[in-house]
Amino acid sequence: MTERRIDVDDKALAAAAAYLKTTSPEETINAALRRVAKMLDSSRAMDELVTMAKNGDFDLLLDKRNYRPRPTLPPLREEA
Repeated sequence: MTERRIDVDDKALAAAAAYLKTTSPEETINAALRRVAKMLDSSRAMDELVTMAKNGDFDLLLDKRNYRPRPTLPPLREEA
């Protein structure tokens, strides 16, 4: 990690620490940064899914017959 000297909003830091259940300013800031990075990844993934849906990539799934074929049953045995 890189050590940095920054000014931090004390009220925002306290609110973030309470929400994240962290105990030190360093832990709070690092947890908040990781959480934002995860949110960004999730947002990008959702954007990609929306684009795929708009392009019709999931249209095949609109009809269950396309992805849930009916099982074929063996023929009935004739009794003698």
